[in-house]
Amino acid sequence: MRFTIDEYAQAYSISPEMVHTRLGRNRLNYIIEDDTTYIVVPKHQVPYHVNELSLKQDEDQDKRTLPALEKKTTVATVIGLYQKENRYLKVKIEELEEKVDRLIADKEQLLKEERIRIEKVYADKDAQLKTILELINTKLLQEGQQEVSSQTTPLILEEVNPSSTQKKLVELKQYLRSLNIKSAIRKKIKRRFTEAFGADSRILLKNGLFYLDLEHYDYSDLIQ
Repeated sequence: MRFTIDEYAQAYSISPEMVHTRLGRNRLNYIIEDDTTYIVVPKHQVPYHVNELSLKQDEDQDKRTLPALEKKTTVATVIGLYQKENRYLKVKIEELEEKVDRLIADKEQLLKEERIRIEKVYADKDAQLKTILELINTKLLQEGQQEVSSQTTPLILEEVNPSSTQKKLVELKQYLRSLNIKSAIRKKIKRRFTEAFGADSRILLKNGLFYLDLEHYDYSDLIQ
């Protein structure tokens, strides 16, 4: 037997809203004809107080609609199962995506920390290398200065003649004063002697003073 929503609500003494709720939860068998929803109830489940005449009139109709109802119920059940499975799979996919996002974020953080550590190691190595190079450069400079000192000392001793020749030498500063040369020019000339000392055998040094051997050498190229 079939009932409209209102008829079903009246037959079972419930509200139409409750009938709609049961329909939404697929708890009632129903069919739709001409945009009207009919609730199909087997004969043995019809309340006793329902009009027997109505029951009789609907028996034939039930026979025609039950096959269609069973088919509709089967399709609805299958669709419902698929929808339920799809919802489950969707939740699982979202969980997997969140897990992948977390893994990617953790990996990026590890890579960032590793990059910072490597940069720090390189910075420390650069600082150490710079310090080592500075120490080597300082040592080389010291050795170079010692070598120059060891090379120039014999020249000083060698170029300064014994006391027998001291009378022939003239101290540069006194010689320049005797020429009435201005102080600025004397300083310039003395700087020339300083720069040429060691490479020019004419320049003699004793006790920190330059001497000229005018008897044997000409200094006109340095004294201008």
